[in-house]
Amino acid sequence: MKILAIETSCDETAAAVARATANRIIIDSNIVASQIDIHQVFGGVVPEVAAREHVKQILPVIDQALLAAGLKPSRASQELDGLAVTVGPGLMTSLLVGVETAKALALAWNLHLIPINHIVGHISANFINHNLNSINFPLLTLTASGGHTNLLLMHNPIHYQMVGQTLDDAAGEALDKAANLLGLGYPGGPKIRKMAKKFTEQHRPPTIKLPRPMLRRTDYNFSFSGLKTALLYIVREDHNWQNHIAEYAYVFEEAVVEVLVRKTIKAARDLKVKTIALAGGVSANERLRSDLKSAVQQQLPQVDLLLPNMDYTTDNAAMIAAAGLLKARAGLTQNIENIIAQPNYPVK
Repeated sequence: MKILAIETSCDETAAAVARATANRIIIDSNIVASQIDIHQVFGGVVPEVAAREHVKQILPVIDQALLAAGLKPSRASQELDGLAVTVGPGLMTSLLVGVETAKALALAWNLHLIPINHIVGHISANFINHNLNSINFPLLTLTASGGHTNLLLMHNPIHYQMVGQTLDDAAGEALDKAANLLGLGYPGGPKIRKMAKKFTEQHRPPTIKLPRPMLRRTDYNFSFSGLKTALLYIVREDHNWQNHIAEYAYVFEEAVVEVLVRKTIKAARDLKVKTIALAGGVSANERLRSDLKSAVQQQLPQVDLLLPNMDYTTDNAAMIAAAGLLKARAGLTQNIENIIAQPNYPVK
């Protein structure tokens, strides 16, 4: 089985070709046209600007993905078995470009179309190039990105149960806002990580303290809005804060990572899972990957840990292709007329 996948949920225009063997998902091409340089000027993503860029990029990106996979665009209808597309959650104007393009191609090429949830796509990145038969369920996934932070329980590769989620800011959003507050620019996560590394090189303990929101609660939900506000108040009171940016970055990242890791470990222990997986843009953060790995080894040594390849941590179409292949194997396709862009598309 071989499919083309399209991803346009935010500010990356992406297309990929992937195929499934009996027990493995293989990516033949993965093309991403990023808009980071465009949105840096505004300090964040502007939906209307993102949508216009998607319109310009979508067809060239699809052609590049097909050619990179050794497929001729003129023969796509004969060489593909289906299409997968992100239908949500995401920015409505961005989603529309990808969804309507995919629907047009599916009609023109007479192919099945598979609607994919963006969060499910991030999770499915963990299954790329893995022996699917070796993954032990139940599996708990921590998804952390600019728009989402949640914990999902999986009993197989295509069914998900939300067990925890952010009540306000997502982890990546909090990192972006903290970076903006500290004058580091956009995107915030990599900027915070870079400055935090500089503080680590000073080989001294931090003197600044930040709260760890919701760790005393028994549920698995997250909240990062108060953490961001705490940083704002401390910086306002520090007349020399510009001289301590690296330390502020370090303690903020430390707080975010500690909350994510401790909540994940608690949920994994309570729910008696056999595997923990990490997903989303924040999964590229070295501190999060390292601390989660250490916590699993020390506290849940019997539990497996899946970390996505760094190439598939940020928004891309390879992850959408992986999710599409898993759904297609289970026969979960839909009629084209029932597929629409849904900015608040639920996990399913």
